[in-house]
Amino acid sequence: MSGGLLHSAQSLLATVLALARTRLELFGTELHEQLNRLFYLFVGAVAVLLLAALGAAFAALALLASLPAEQRAAAAALVAAAFLAMAFAAAWALRRFSMDQPRALEASVAELERDRRALQP
Repeated sequence: MSGGLLHSAQSLLATVLALARTRLELFGTELHEQLNRLFYLFVGAVAVLLLAALGAAFAALALLASLPAEQRAAAAALVAAAFLAMAFAAAWALRRFSMDQPRALEASVAELERDRRALQP
């Protein structure tokens, strides 16, 4: 009888270890996906900001250089206000994007919770 009990305990332990391994693999996959997403988001954001800043700066310089001297101060203030408005719009869009994303490792947490409920007596 103790052989049957030992076999059952070993079988249960093997099942629990297989379950833990599956969950850890899922965790690793989700972590990898989140890191990739974060990296590409960062690279894209830096590229967009750099190129937009260069384009906007050259456009503003060209506009200011084409105006008469007495209108340059007002035009410079208007250009600065436009740049600030675009910066606020970009910050708002980035915040909205980050809020719309699912929580990191959400699938792993959900699977672990499901396992916990299944193992409760």
